[in-house]
Amino acid sequence: MIAIPAIDLIDGSVVRLSEGDYSTAKSYSSNPAEFAKMIQDAGLSHLHLVDLDGAKGDGERNLHVLEEIASATDLIIDFGGGIRKLSDVEAAFSAGADAVNVGSAAAKSPEEVLSWAERWPDRIILSADSRKGLVAVSGWLETTSIPLIPFIERFVSCGLRRAVVTDIAQDGMLSGPSVDLYKDIIDSLPSAEIIASGGVSSRKDLETLRNIGCYGAIVGKAIYEGYITLKELKEAEC
Repeated sequence: MIAIPAIDLIDGSVVRLSEGDYSTAKSYSSNPAEFAKMIQDAGLSHLHLVDLDGAKGDGERNLHVLEEIASATDLIIDFGGGIRKLSDVEAAFSAGADAVNVGSAAAKSPEEVLSWAERWPDRIILSADSRKGLVAVSGWLETTSIPLIPFIERFVSCGLRRAVVTDIAQDGMLSGPSVDLYKDIIDSLPSAEIIASGGVSSRKDLETLRNIGCYGAIVGKAIYEGYITLKELKEAEC
C-alpha cells in the first residue's frame, strides 16, 4: 500500500478543512514546497496536492505551487481541484503533475473524462467523494443523487481503475477511516485500485486499510497535528 501525504491549498498556503467545510480552514504553512521537500526527505514517493480554490471555482488555480513543488522535488504528484475541462488537464500536466484527480467533471461529463483516460492512460484518477453514500462535487459544496459504488463501477468497467474515495464526514476529523465503506467497494469492485482518504489518525489506521486491500491511503491533518510522523508513514508503507 502506498502512503500518500496530502497538501491542500488555499491562496497558496497549506490548509486543512473539517468535513469539507471551507469555514473551518486552518492554515499550517505558507511554504508548501518546503513541506513537500520534507516528504521527499522522509523517503516517501507520492504527494496528493489539492487546489481548494479551484475545487469550488474561486479565481486562479494554484498551478504556480504545483510548478514549484514539481521543480523542487522528484515526488509523484497527483493534482486535483477544479479539473473540469481538457485545458485544465493539459495545464496541470504542463505544470508538472504526474496524474490528475477528476471529480465534478466525472459526475457531470463522464464520457469526456473517459476520453481523457484513453488519451492519458494511468494518469487520470477518479475522485469519488461521498456524503452519506452519494457523490459530492464542486469542492463538496454540492451533493448529487448519484450512488457512490455504481459511480465508481462505471469508470472501472471502462478501464479507469484508480479512485480516490473520500468519506466527507470523516475528512479532517481524525476519528478513523470509513473501513466498512472501503471494504464494500473493494468487495464489489475487486479490480479497482482504491485509495482511501479521510479520517486516518494513526499507524494502526494505515495497517487496517492495507489489510483490507486498499491500494493507497492519503494522510493530511494527522501529519500537521502531530498524530503521525512522516517516518511512521514510510514505515507503514513498508
